[in-house]
Amino acid sequence: MDDFLAARSQMALSLGFHIIFSCIGMVMPFFMAVSHYLWLRTGNENYKNVTKAWSKGVAIFFATGAVSGTVLSFELGLLWPTFMKHAGPIFGMPFSLEGTAFFIEAIALGFYLYGWDKFNRWFHWLTGVMVGITGIASGILVVAANSWMNSPSGFDFVNGQYLNIDPMKAMFNQGWFSQALHMCIAAFAATGFAVAGIHALMMLRKQNVGFHKASFKISAVFAIVAAFLQPLSGDISAKFVAKSQPAKLAAMEAHFKTDTHVPLIIGGIPDTKKQEVNYAIKLPGVLSWMITGDPAKPVTGLDRILVKDQPPVAVTHYAFQIMVGLGMMMMAIGAIGLAAFFKWRQWLHQPWFLKLFIAATPAGFIAVEAGWTVTEVGRQPWIINGVMRTADAVTPMPGIQYSFYLFTAVYVTLSIVVVFLLKRQIQMVPVIYDKPQLNPAL
Repeated sequence: MDDFLAARSQMALSLGFHIIFSCIGMVMPFFMAVSHYLWLRTGNENYKNVTKAWSKGVAIFFATGAVSGTVLSFELGLLWPTFMKHAGPIFGMPFSLEGTAFFIEAIALGFYLYGWDKFNRWFHWLTGVMVGITGIASGILVVAANSWMNSPSGFDFVNGQYLNIDPMKAMFNQGWFSQALHMCIAAFAATGFAVAGIHALMMLRKQNVGFHKASFKISAVFAIVAAFLQPLSGDISAKFVAKSQPAKLAAMEAHFKTDTHVPLIIGGIPDTKKQEVNYAIKLPGVLSWMITGDPAKPVTGLDRILVKDQPPVAVTHYAFQIMVGLGMMMMAIGAIGLAAFFKWRQWLHQPWFLKLFIAATPAGFIAVEAGWTVTEVGRQPWIINGVMRTADAVTPMPGIQYSFYLFTAVYVTLSIVVVFLLKRQIQMVPVIYDKPQLNPAL
């Protein structure tokens, strides 16, 4: 493994783990706040136990997210020094503000964890809400920095020099809204289905059913809403990518030849030598219509992109297909969930219904990983789109492969510890036994 591949692999590994920790850290505080609110309004002890259990999970992922995020910050400077030398002064603003949001989140989480029976109960609940708001803010700010790499702005690039720097314009670049919206909704969908799936499994095993039923309902509602919103945000993102990164869109769709009435490709195996896609389902004119609003308008293909500037087609295409396929699957399960919540409530206790959510437990996070693969691999060979190549930004320091092996071991170990701690928290939840009623209709 050469140093360039090792540096990219280490960054991919770190991002791959961190994005899961950060998604859960962004979303779980909202689940926690909703459960806390329901306990305050109803007095149901199951909601109180759910809140306390989830708050411990929030603390675990806050710690792991902080560690993995700090590692990423150091890796940017150590693995990509040329990139940080030029890009740091331009897109440093969102990272600085993210640090502020993280600081406020830490204070709010401290108040929340140690505020039980010490603060006014509504103030205590509000500190939990603040944990969620600042967590989302942190995620949006980091995504804003990443979106700048995809759609750089806030500077003039003249004769190899970065001039007239405007950090605010760089932060609020043209891509920040669509990418942040898509990422936030994806985080809610992924975390919602993961949490709902875990509690559905416990319900299927008939373990502490009251607790897990309350947990399942809250997380499933978030998951279902996010699953239906995600295609809308995806459409916004795809249209922006078509304008700002036509090479990425062409790789996503394995679209080789610029043409009108371009079909939407479902599945398929790209053949870059023959410039065709085999074994794909093609919907005539749909891609042209989705991107331009008119099937007769052309969509840029890879034939308009220099070969040296083309991203890896196969990886980008497969990742995009996985993301979309899992998104559609989650939306289908969401439709069944809506029917269960609003019409056929007896489904909520049926094994087949619970097994649907159990099967979908990893789907959201696989989709998130696939989406980030599209974002990062689809931008190659650029680290700053159209300005700086990734190969020109890598560190000259040798021996990066050993660092990659070490970090792989650390992250795998960290993940095992997190799973152990979460399993322990679930097992320690107290059981609430419903009091028998003389009249079952009451």
